[in-house]
Amino acid sequence: MGNLYDLFKQDNRFHEAMKACMNCGICTAICPAAEFFDYDPRRICDTVQRKDENAIEALMRSETIWSCGQCMSCKARCPRGNAPGEIILILRKYAQELGYYNEHIHEQQKRMAAHQGRNILDIGYCIHPDRVHPEQHPEQGPIWEWYTKHIADVAPKLGANYHGEGPGALRKIHQKNLEEIRKIYEVTGGLAWHEKLTEEPYKPSTPEP
Repeated sequence: MGNLYDLFKQDNRFHEAMKACMNCGICTAICPAAEFFDYDPRRICDTVQRKDENAIEALMRSETIWSCGQCMSCKARCPRGNAPGEIILILRKYAQELGYYNEHIHEQQKRMAAHQGRNILDIGYCIHPDRVHPEQHPEQGPIWEWYTKHIADVAPKLGANYHGEGPGALRKIHQKNLEEIRKIYEVTGGLAWHEKLTEEPYKPSTPEP
């Protein structure tokens, strides 16, 4: 389909993410995902760095690149300053753009955009207790249900500034800041991606109290 490696190089993140990988494997040794999944950031970097078009395309079509949790432990430990996690983001971006992912991954991305992505646009948070409803997340257990009912009393005791003014976790994000976030999404193309993934135009919703 052309030169995928050259396509990656058009992404501003690529030059910082792939400086000079020497295949030492430290990224894989420190990676939490590598412990639980068939996932090897060292091998992914090697595949990209070798510029093997067939291997890169196969990687983009696999579920492997979706195992990364973006903790960036790989970047912190790399002796040459590479960032395998950023390479993963680039692979994901073009896998989506070129349609190199299966229906299972597509549905996952739709859910992520519809929930976490929309949270950022609507309230300025990726994850927020107000939007992790117990009935929708039974895996959180009874303690979470209790916490959501008593969060206004409990959160301050844990150091959070729940819907408060000023600094602190769970603080109120003002409308001016939300508008800036949405503008960043719009200018960078993130809003277009959000709408493409969710398959519907974005309309701001009223933040929950």
